[in-house]
Amino acid sequence: MPVAREQTPGTQRVVIAGGGVAGLEFLLGLRTLAEERARIDLVCPRRDFVYRPSAVAEPFGLGRAHRFDLASLVEERGARFVPDAIVSVDPARRLARTRRGEDIAYDSLVLACGAVSKSALPGALTFWGSPGSAEYRAMLRELEAGGPCDIVFVLPAGAGWPLPLYELALLTRHHLGACGISGVRVTVATHESAPLELFGRRASEIVARLLAERGIAVCTDCYPVGFEDRALEIVPAGRLPADRVVTLPRLEGRPPAGVPRDAEGFVPVDRHGRVEELDDVYAAGDITSFPVKQGGIAAQQADAVAELLAAQAGAPVSPEPFRPVLRGLLLTGREPAFLRAEVSGGRGEMSTVSTDALWWPPGKVVGRYLAPHLAALANTELSLSPPPDAATLPVEIALEEPSVVH
Repeated sequence: MPVAREQTPGTQRVVIAGGGVAGLEFLLGLRTLAEERARIDLVCPRRDFVYRPSAVAEPFGLGRAHRFDLASLVEERGARFVPDAIVSVDPARRLARTRRGEDIAYDSLVLACGAVSKSALPGALTFWGSPGSAEYRAMLRELEAGGPCDIVFVLPAGAGWPLPLYELALLTRHHLGACGISGVRVTVATHESAPLELFGRRASEIVARLLAERGIAVCTDCYPVGFEDRALEIVPAGRLPADRVVTLPRLEGRPPAGVPRDAEGFVPVDRHGRVEELDDVYAAGDITSFPVKQGGIAAQQADAVAELLAAQAGAPVSPEPFRPVLRGLLLTGREPAFLRAEVSGGRGEMSTVSTDALWWPPGKVVGRYLAPHLAALANTELSLSPPPDAATLPVEIALEEPSVVH
């Protein structure tokens, strides 16, 4: 097969596999830092970039997912957009083969191809984001008509991002209250020891208190094993009454052939994004084995790779390793809660509660390059504004720093 010709000037041939948050954040970061020192191809089968985090509000008429033309985003940065997918990698020859049979030569390959969403629990309503909005709205109409009385929101085990499940529970409870509907029992069932525990003790306590105030029960340390006969089977042994069960997708990695992966298909990387066992291959975002799958984390991983490759291309950059900072904007139907958790190097948990937003623009995905760029394009903060008289609950937590990302 012919090797693709490079389309833009530069000395380093950089190929990006994927056009999601990680891929675009890396593209913007590398072009900013390395300027014209790199020739960049972005390979993605999708023609548009969908800003998905606001999709959780779509069924309630509170927001929508924004769409952007992916080719325009890529080409305006002097890169080549290839509407295809990379299916295999030949590290020895530094070639990435596409689904259509094109071999694209690279000096550096960046895997940003995300994760594959799978149904987590048979019989449950899986919230897929925007594609699942219509099905979720149908359930809301059923509730409005006096339908099911017990709804359980289940967090699937494995790598992922739990915040949307809590948003769905809170927004559903708020919607029912606004419609004057009572008598519907709402429960969150999670394998966590406490609600949103990844943000630390104080944040978890605030979220737990919010759930209690809204009349949402919480079952912790439990795993779903089945849903039938209007009951959710959980382990340790038990049953929860459930007319309807709502869950998030289970995530799996599916990297190109020739790339090492763990048991769930995710790619092990070091703190600069280097893929283990391969030279000049990097990964960022949901495809990596870092257990938190969230846009802000993906952007930070992409920034670490962009700095490293910019320095390798000769840019005056001192590469910094990936130090995860969790930022979550929790939509509740009333006041939003800004949650932030950052690596502290072992100083222990440091919590702050404030009425000020902790980042700008105050969207749900925080990226050094991508977030302000998309906000400018969309002429919006890409977030839901709170009511004029609503307070916010920002929380800042310090976590232990991992030495290697697995």
